[in-house]
Parts: sequence; C-alpha cells; structure tokens
Amino acid sequence: MRYLLGIIMKLSRTAVLATFGLAAALSLTACNNGEDSAQAPAAKNPSSSSSSSSGGGPSPDHSSGSGGAQGGSAKPGSGTASSSSSSAVNGGAESGGKTPFCKTQDLAIDATNAAPDQSSGRINITMVNRGSGTCSATGFAGVDIKDADHTSSPIERGQAQPRVTTLKPGEAAVFNLAYTIDGSGSSLAHPTDILVTPPNETHAVSLKWPAGAGGIKGAYTDVQVYPTHTTN
Repeated sequence: MRYLLGIIMKLSRTAVLATFGLAAALSLTACNNGEDSAQAPAAKNPSSSSSSSSGGGPSPDHSSGSGGAQGGSAKPGSGTASSSSSSAVNGGAESGGKTPFCKTQDLAIDATNAAPDQSSGRINITMVNRGSGTCSATGFAGVDIKDADHTSSPIERGQAQPRVTTLKPGEAAVFNLAYTIDGSGSSLAHPTDILVTPPNETHAVSLKWPAGAGGIKGAYTDVQVYPTHTTN
C-alpha cells in the first residue's frame, strides 16, 4: 500500500513539474515573439533613413507637410502676384498714369531771333499748348533747316539733358538753336525755313527763318538744337 502510494505521489510530482516546464516554455516563447515584434521596426529604421539620405532627401516644400503640398500644387502665373502684375500693365502707373505727348496740331509754334550779342546766334522756338488738356513736350524737337538752294539739313543735338516740360492749356515751352554768327558777311549758309517736329511727334511745321538773325558761321552742321523747357 505504501509502495503504491509512493508511486502515485511520484507520478503526481512528475506531472506537476512537466506542467510547470511547459508553462515556462510557452511563456519564454511569447516573450521572445514580443521582443522580436517590438524590435522589428527599429531594425528597419536605419535602412529607411539610409535610403532617404542616399536619394537626396525630400525637398523643402514636401518636408513642410500640408503647407509644402500646397506650395507644390501652385501654378506659375496664378494667385496675387499675377493679378497685381496684370493690373499694373492694364491700368496702373505704367500705362494710364503718364501725361500724353503734345500733338503738333495742338501747338502754336513760332520762331524768333534771340541773339544775346553780335557773335552768339540764337533762335528761340516757342510752342504754346492750344489743346484742351495737359500734355508733355519733354525732350528734343526734330529740326531741319532749308536753304535757298532748296536743300535741307538736319540739326544735331547739343550737349544737354532734357528737362520735364509739362504744359497745361495755354502754357508755353521753348527750345533754341545755337550757332556762331559770321560777321564777315560772306556766309555760305542762306537759311530760308526751319522745319520743326515737336518731341515724340512725327508731324512737322515749317517756320520762316527769323528776319534780322545773324548769318551762320561755317555749315549747318555747326548749328545745335537744345531740349525744351518751360518759360515759367
């Protein structure tokens, strides 16, 4: 009886140990699986980072999240910049803010002798705005002098910078022709008319060479025209 009881107790102890061993093995397996699954992303991170670096990395636009995506989807010519640029061309200061140039048909033009002395020849040419609006006569007028032999010679510009010359209705601008007077009385130039084209215009007017103006010393190439300015 004691022998049988001992055998039963021995078998029970063996079964308990076997059960405990199985439970421990299962626990270790579960732990190992958990550690492997937890370490798996960490093992992939280095390779992912390495591939990003070797590929040059994301552009600044894309790295900024939703803001970068919006920047990437914008099209050239769209948005505020394009609108402001368009308004500057269609109705801004560059197109609509400038004073129109004076038209020849709106100007009363006259030439007078204004020599300051016996050696310095000067012809003043005055332009009066007879139009209904303000206009600009800024710059150099085109000038040709007609000679008694029916030839015409263009006059060169003098060394001077143009001044802003804006004319309201009734206001006048003036420019002059300058030359050296030939006091010998044997000048080879015999001017009869002055052809004047106002600045930035294509239509000319013909004026008579002023009576009493001194003879031109040299040739017409020695005469110079200077830019317009106001008489105020």
